[in-house]
Amino acid sequence: MTYVIAEPCVDLLDKACIEECPVDCIYEGDRMLYIHPDECVDCGACEPVCPVEAIYYEDDVPDQWAAYTKANVDFFDELGSPGGASKTGKTSNDPDWIKALEPREHEH
Repeated sequence: MTYVIAEPCVDLLDKACIEECPVDCIYEGDRMLYIHPDECVDCGACEPVCPVEAIYYEDDVPDQWAAYTKANVDFFDELGSPGGASKTGKTSNDPDWIKALEPREHEH
């Protein structure tokens, strides 16, 4: 089990979660952030700091965002398990359906 970043993160990428993650398992794509399912230690530090409540425990992802659980896995298909987001940097590994989403305007 792991934590999952869902739809509210798309085009926001606040990154407060990255600063809180003790194992550096939150990676940045072009459109959103992703939690590596094998590197996440389920500590939950990221969840309360997300300003748009985009982070859920895998079992608690709302039904309308269930596809984001798979997206957080698919993002790493080519990337593998680099063992740390900070040394990887931003990548363009967003799954195709996320790349195809309409651009979102966020209220700040």
